[in-house]
Amino acid sequence: MWSGPKGASMQERLDRAAEAKKSLLERFKKQPGPGDKEYEERQAQLKATAEARRQREEGRARQKAKEESARAEAARLKAETEAEAARKTAETAARVATEEAVIMAQLKAEEEEKHAALLAEQKAARDARYAARKAAKKERRRGY
Repeated sequence: MWSGPKGASMQERLDRAAEAKKSLLERFKKQPGPGDKEYEERQAQLKATAEARRQREEGRARQKAKEESARAEAARLKAETEAEAARKTAETAARVATEEAVIMAQLKAEEEEKHAALLAEQKAARDARYAARKAAKKERRRGY
């Protein structure tokens, strides 16, 4: 049979286990309980630590809320600035488009006037040629 590090006897192992249980029980009984001065000091210390932790967490939460508020305000201002820039750009583009449309309309009107004048001039020239032919024909008939 295998021999353990501190002996092979079953009784020895049982004795060691019982001794270990007894020492654990004694250690537990030695700890201060409610009403003991040490226990009360420890509880007060734990409460103070918990309160300090809670205050730090609240401070962090407040700081985080402030930072979030500042980020939201910055985002709002940025959005307003971008919207204003977009509005000005759109306004400028609309004004330029209107001016271009007016200029194009004027150019088209001038072009139409020139075309109408050209047509009138061509008609006058055609009429003059026609009248000249008629006069020449009349003159030939009369023998002038």
